[in-house]
Amino acid sequence: MVDLSDRAIIQQVLSGDVEAYARLVDRHYSRCVRVAGRILGNREDAEEAIQDAFLRAFRALESYEDRERFSAWLTRILINQCRTMLARTRRRESVFPDVDPGALDHLAVDGGADGPWPELDHALATLPHDQREALVLKYADDLTYEEMARITGAGESALKMRIRRAFGRLRKLLEEVPSV
Repeated sequence: MVDLSDRAIIQQVLSGDVEAYARLVDRHYSRCVRVAGRILGNREDAEEAIQDAFLRAFRALESYEDRERFSAWLTRILINQCRTMLARTRRRESVFPDVDPGALDHLAVDGGADGPWPELDHALATLPHDQREALVLKYADDLTYEEMARITGAGESALKMRIRRAFGRLRKLLEEVPSV
């Protein structure tokens, strides 16, 4: 089978072959799991955000413009879903303050607490959302600062500062971890 480009698959979908969309999902799913899992911190929320993002992307496929990579466009949709879920979680926590928000941390996605670097995963989870999001987009999703700016709506210099601050904070947190 010929490996079609995202652009070619999108054209198939827009021409009526909705089954072709499954190839886009298969191609981008694992990256979405990494991004959503790192941002949201647990598998259940990540899966929900991914499902919603792919559905929204499918519904908006006609508005996709070829100026950017499909993966960057999809990531923007996914990040917005993650932000919506985080806001919903914050609202829920303000209504139910006695519920421990970290109670489900053991469900972390791909390299979570049971992954190769549990200390790093724990340290990432303690970062402010905007710093964690910037790190995930830059290093887990391998985006340029320009692509990150389009996805987040933040300026490139602000994103660079978030990453710099995140590294500083991670360095301090990881220095406190006893070496094995």
